[in-house]
Amino acid sequence: MDRGDFLVSLTAGGLAGVCVDLILFPLDTVKTRLQSPQGFKKAGGFRGIYAGVPSTAVGSFPNAAAFFATYEFTKATLRKDASPYLSPLTHMLAASLGEVVACLIRVPSEVVKQRAQVSPSSSTLRILTNTVCEEGILGLYRGYKSTVLREDLWSWKQGHVVDSWQSAVCGAFAGGFAAAVTTPLDVAKTRIMLAKTGSRTASGNVLSALHQVWRTQGISGLFAGVVPRISAISLGGFIFLGMYDKIRRLLL
Repeated sequence: MDRGDFLVSLTAGGLAGVCVDLILFPLDTVKTRLQSPQGFKKAGGFRGIYAGVPSTAVGSFPNAAAFFATYEFTKATLRKDASPYLSPLTHMLAASLGEVVACLIRVPSEVVKQRAQVSPSSSTLRILTNTVCEEGILGLYRGYKSTVLREDLWSWKQGHVVDSWQSAVCGAFAGGFAAAVTTPLDVAKTRIMLAKTGSRTASGNVLSALHQVWRTQGISGLFAGVVPRISAISLGGFIFLGMYDKIRRLLL
């Protein structure tokens, strides 16, 4: 990939990500509060639905840009000597590596955002400061493993060149299905990020977090927030992939 393609992927991915995250932020807040251990009402209900949005606004562009730049670069590198039959594997590996890199930016933003969403009376800056003071920089990366695992369980398969509306429709259906299947992992991620410092859940053990939810709330707890999650990711897939594809074509 030449420098021009790299900058195009960076810009297109970043702009598309910012639009999606800000437009669908209320759905994300509802999902987080449904998954929180204190319950939807105590976590804020429908009050302060944009709590934590500064964290998303700051982290969204670099997060989305990092994913797509890494994805495009890895895909171009692996394709040089690869057989056409290995194309699906190439896309999956590129997407997985893209998520690993993007999560270095996404997880700190997600930790601050989710804690602000369940504490609407506290400012984003105050939550960031408290997290760093009490837990250090590593506190901002609590839930990194669960986030990477959740994202890497599904990867976008982009084949031949298609029109942007086709990319958007495919993204909506694929994203909705993936959202439903990975909801338990999303619940575990939320519980780990919101857990009190020093607690068992705060250690970041995904299986332990899932077992705790299953033991206390059963199957309904594992799929808490599944409806807003499916809605947000389906719409997000439609908007994101459509916009990314269109912006990238225009810039090229």
